[in-house]
Formats: sequence, C-alpha cells, structure tokens
Amino acid sequence: MVLALAWVFSSFLQGIAGFGAPVAVVVPLLIAVGVRPVHAVAMGVLAHAWARFFGTLGAGWLATLQVADIHDETRAAFQSGLLILIPTYLGGFLVVWWYGRWPAVRHAWPLVLILGTVLGVGQMLATLFSPELSTFLAAAVALLALYPLSRWRRYGEPITGIPDRPAMADRTEERRRETPPVMSLGWSCLPYAVLPAVTLSALLIDPLNDQLRRWRLGLPFPEVTTGYGVQNAATDTYAPITLLTHPGTMLLITTLVVWAVYRYRGHYRDWARLHERERISAALLVDAVPASVPVIAFLVTSRVLDHSGQTLTIAHGIADVSPPNVYAGIASVIGALGAFMTSSSTASNVLFAGVQSDVAHLHGISAEAIVAGQAAGSAYGNAVAPANIVLGTSIAGIKGREGAVLRLTIGWTVVVAVLTGAATIALVLAN
Repeated sequence: MVLALAWVFSSFLQGIAGFGAPVAVVVPLLIAVGVRPVHAVAMGVLAHAWARFFGTLGAGWLATLQVADIHDETRAAFQSGLLILIPTYLGGFLVVWWYGRWPAVRHAWPLVLILGTVLGVGQMLATLFSPELSTFLAAAVALLALYPLSRWRRYGEPITGIPDRPAMADRTEERRRETPPVMSLGWSCLPYAVLPAVTLSALLIDPLNDQLRRWRLGLPFPEVTTGYGVQNAATDTYAPITLLTHPGTMLLITTLVVWAVYRYRGHYRDWARLHERERISAALLVDAVPASVPVIAFLVTSRVLDHSGQTLTIAHGIADVSPPNVYAGIASVIGALGAFMTSSSTASNVLFAGVQSDVAHLHGISAEAIVAGQAAGSAYGNAVAPANIVLGTSIAGIKGREGAVLRLTIGWTVVVAVLTGAATIALVLAN
C-alpha cells in the first residue's frame, strides 16, 4: 500500500496534473495508512520526482524545446527518459528501504523492478511517439498492473518478519469523524477519465491532430541587433503555440466538462451545505498565481538572456573552464540546481536548457545528451527543493520539520546525481 501510494499513484498524479497535486493528495493518504509525517512528506516529495520532466502533460519537455538548440528532438526525449530511469528505480527502492530496511528490500525487490520497468522504461519508449503523454501513459499502466501484482502469492498476504519499520508510526492515528462524501468514488474519478480521453483523442487520432495543429498563435517580431552585434532575425510568428493541442487547453476542456457534470448532478450544491463556500477567484490567487508567475518570469528572463547574447557569453565561460567530459558529468547537477532554486522542472529547463545546449555545441559534443542530463537533473532535484518540502510539511501539519525531511532526501539526491553524471558521460562518449 505504501509503495503504491508514494510511488505509483503520486507519479500518475504528476503525469496528469502536477503543480503540487501529488504532494497535496498523497501525503495525507500516507499518514492515514500509518506513515510517520516526516517520512510521508519525504516519500511524497521524492518518489514521484522522476516524473517531473515529462509530467504535467510534458510541460518541462515543451519548455525545453522553446529554449534549447537541439537538432534531433526524438533522440533528446529518448535519452532523457533513459537517464530518468536512475531516479525511477532508486525512488521505489528508497521507499521500500524506509518502510522496513533490508528485510523489506529482500521481500519487495521483484515488485520494485517490475513497477520501475513499467514506469521508467514505459516512459522512455513512449517518448518515441508522444513525449507529452509518456509519463501519464506509463503511470496509468503501472496503476493497472497493481491489481494482478496484488494477486501474486508473494504480495497477496501482509508482510511479516520485518522488526524495524522506521517510516511507520507505532499505531495509526484514530480517524476523525468526517462528514459523508457528496459523491461516490466513481464520480470523484471523473476528471481522471475525461482528461486522458480528451488528450489521447487530440494527440493520437492523426486526422483530428492534423486539423487541431493548424491553429497556431505567434506574434511577429522585426529584426533586432544589440550594441555588441548580436543579431536576431525577423520572424512572422515567434515561437508559435499550437493552442488546441497544448496541455493547458486539455486541462481547460477537462475542467469545463467536469464542472458542467458536477453542477448538473448537484455536487457543488451538496458541498456548499456542508462546507464553507470558497470563491474561485480567491483559490486562483492562492493556488495558480504562485505557480504561474515564476514560470512566466523565468521564461521571459531566459528569452532576454538569449536574445541579448548573455546565454552565449555564459556558455563560452563555462566551456572555457570545463573539459567536455567534466561538463557532461555536471550537466544534471546544473539542472538539479535549477530545480532546487525554483522547485520546478519546467522553470529549471527554462533557465538552463538553452545554456546547456550552447555549451554542448561549443564543446562539439552531443547537445541531445547534455539536454538529457539537464532534464534528469531538473527532475530529481525536486527531491530537495525547499518549496516542495514546505508544501509537504504544511499539508502534514509539521511546519518547522523541513530540515528533518531534507536529511531523508539529500543522500538519495547525491547518489542519483553521481550515477546520472556517469551515465551522461557514457551517452556523450557513445554519441
């Protein structure tokens, strides 16, 4: 149960929604099944970190394409998925280790390998035809795989013979008296059925996808030359967006459909009788604005840096002081640094993916491999991102215990960084 919630279900939420939803939903569930609050936050922040780059319907990947100079997008996506295998498997194993140390690992290692392969390898293969859906598809298959795996005799009975369970409380907290739900479990799952249906239809039905992609929005810009001679050619449509196939459009359509159904069935009216009414505008300010403003600001900053020539200047400086293989080894650490600063894989790639590809070109090494290292770092770096941890401790009701959570996640992050650096060097040498 703990592994399913902390690793598989949180990854599914990240693939389809993101924006803090895995932490907000999974941490209370983990505490409810008996996980200590500090470990629940650590699991909620770390176990789904692998899904950060291609999650949220490919938000990090789409941001990378906007700023990085890569020639083979398919190779870059596939190699990103390849490097992300490292935090995928190690995330599952760490959850098991926290649960019951070596006895739990010996018991659960086949399950972790199977689910890790479904998640990580599934995502990697899905990048070949739809990077935007790769995390969601892999996590959805893993969720379905939990049922047959639970029928396996090895995991069909409660685990025994584990004397030390550091992540588990001595006893589960008594359940508080709660008001009856306003809808059934099936109706509460409606958003998770509508969003895949809308997204899969728009992206995988070729005739429909071809029609939707014709609607592109991009503003014209004249030629601009800086005082240092950096020239940007004129363009009729700068960085055009295919509005009707953008992840934001899929989420908007899903929201409208679900809102209409719930309103028709009277769920909002029933909720208003039992709870204090919350204004949508207030919820927007609290939830959406803090997530959106930094991403927009970082995107604008990255474009200013690029068009003014500052990104190229930074790239030249880094290239001058770091040999190619050394740089390849630290590429993911730069991505992790961006995630640490911004608590967002998308923002990390907006900030650094352009610089990383420029340095790769200057060194004459594979930009796809270096961007893959950046992508992996922007994912696993979220395990130590302060904003993510603060979100978790706030939800768990343990504000002030952020240091305890960080002590649980930082060692794993260092190990993953070392392994990812070595793997990135191997990719560069192979290319």
